[in-house]
Amino acid sequence: MIEMVVHGVTLDPVSQMPIVVLKAKDNEEVLLPIWIGIFEADSIVRQLQNIEPPRPMTYELTKSIIESVGAKLEKIIISDLKDSTYYAELHILQGNNIIVIDSRPSDAINLALRFEAPIFVEEEVLEKSKVPKPEEEEKEKLKEWLENIKPEDFEKGLS
Repeated sequence: MIEMVVHGVTLDPVSQMPIVVLKAKDNEEVLLPIWIGIFEADSIVRQLQNIEPPRPMTYELTKSIIESVGAKLEKIIISDLKDSTYYAELHILQGNNIIVIDSRPSDAINLALRFEAPIFVEEEVLEKSKVPKPEEEEKEKLKEWLENIKPEDFEKGLS
């Protein structure tokens, strides 16, 4: 497993969906982008900017519930990637017991930030998430196409 930190939240330029970017704690080159919902992204950004809501929101409430039963979030693990969907686990320590709960990564990350708990990613998940680099020939074709495209090329496709 590799320990990660939240590098930031950005928008996908194509879909305009938020992406939370995790970065390996000890290696700036290891990144993991995870597409998440708007509300989850907003909550992560608020937490990163230390903005406290006037009343407890979902993640503050969840933290309060966990703490009120004498437990704490020990860590989260981004544990799998299946069919373009990431899976995560909450590892909650209550006394001497570890309780593992299935979670969406965005929810797990939100809670990890509030508990200041470490975020881990299984190495297999990082391998599965890697996008193959285009071959040099393909890069050249794309570059040539982009350099030679004209406005009328778009009009043909619209009629």
